[in-house]
Amino acid sequence: MRIHHVQLMIPRGGEDAALAFYRDALGLTRIPKPSDMPNPEGIWFALADGELHLGVQDASPAETRAHVALVVDDLDALVIAVEALGARTKPSDPVAGLRRVHVWDPFGNRLELMGA
Repeated sequence: MRIHHVQLMIPRGGEDAALAFYRDALGLTRIPKPSDMPNPEGIWFALADGELHLGVQDASPAETRAHVALVVDDLDALVIAVEALGARTKPSDPVAGLRRVHVWDPFGNRLELMGA
């Protein structure tokens, strides 16, 4: 298992400040979002072994879209295992050729599991 991306949230209108911090100050390289993404807002950056996604959201922290995405070898088996523990899961549309399922841990943290 490896991290595919980490998503952090920024407020609507915060894109310029985000670019100044992540691109200009930290030196991250901006990358385009895939054309099949359902939400065109946000900014993505390349990391050494993954990506950093900054999503735009007008919600309270309890409703955040923040998450860690993990690429897994056997998505179906892992979903069955977490559902057997009582975890809530929600399939999502494929992106960049990978199937996706959102999973919530016992503490309410969201993980995005991605696989072929």
